Amino acid sequence: MMIDDNQQRPQLDKSLDSQTFLNYYYLKEELVDFCKQNGLPTLGNKVDITKRIAYFLDTGEILSSSKPVNKTIVVEKICEESLIEENFKCSEKHRAFFKEKIGKSFSFQVPFQKWLKANAGKTYQDAINAYYQIQEEKKTKKTTIDKQFEYNTYIRDFFNDNQGKTLQEAILCWKYKKSKAGHHQYEKDDLKVLIKNEEDISFD
Repeated sequence: MMIDDNQQRPQLDKSLDSQTFLNYYYLKEELVDFCKQNGLPTLGNKVDITKRIAYFLDTGEILSSSKPVNKTIVVEKICEESLIEENFKCSEKHRAFFKEKIGKSFSFQVPFQKWLKANAGKTYQDAINAYYQIQEEKKTKKTTIDKQFEYNTYIRDFFNDNQGKTLQEAILCWKYKKSKAGHHQYEKDDLKVLIKNEEDISFD
């Protein structure tokens, strides 16, 4: 084992054992040169190369530098009994399956995509059932209107409670409501403005 006089450290060669090698500091360029001289891969950062050299000094064998390949689950064929895979991604294969089972109107809507991603391990038959359930809920669920659309909310609720009334009457009640402090939601009591309006007209 040769000693580098300038740096008081062993020269990096095959005579070193890994423990001695790891006790001293070597530049990455020196590590790469050693790898080239001894047929070791030079890919990777300094830590990777250091581990590779230490392994070589101990065993005389070359540690592969190949990185593990991430395996992607490939769905060869989908049927109702197939299990929904982890990290589900919408693909043409999945789209074709659902269109075949559900119909041409099928589309990957956001609620259904969320269900698929949250239910890995369940069957595709479960997914089909969930799709129909989501569609049914959309039909029966009352649309929530943001606060900025208070007028729409008020008019909608007015007609739900007063079938047969006119839009003009609904607007009259809305104008009365928004002129008052507090919330602007429809209440049965708002109809009193219609009675007052009729009285005013009769006096005219």
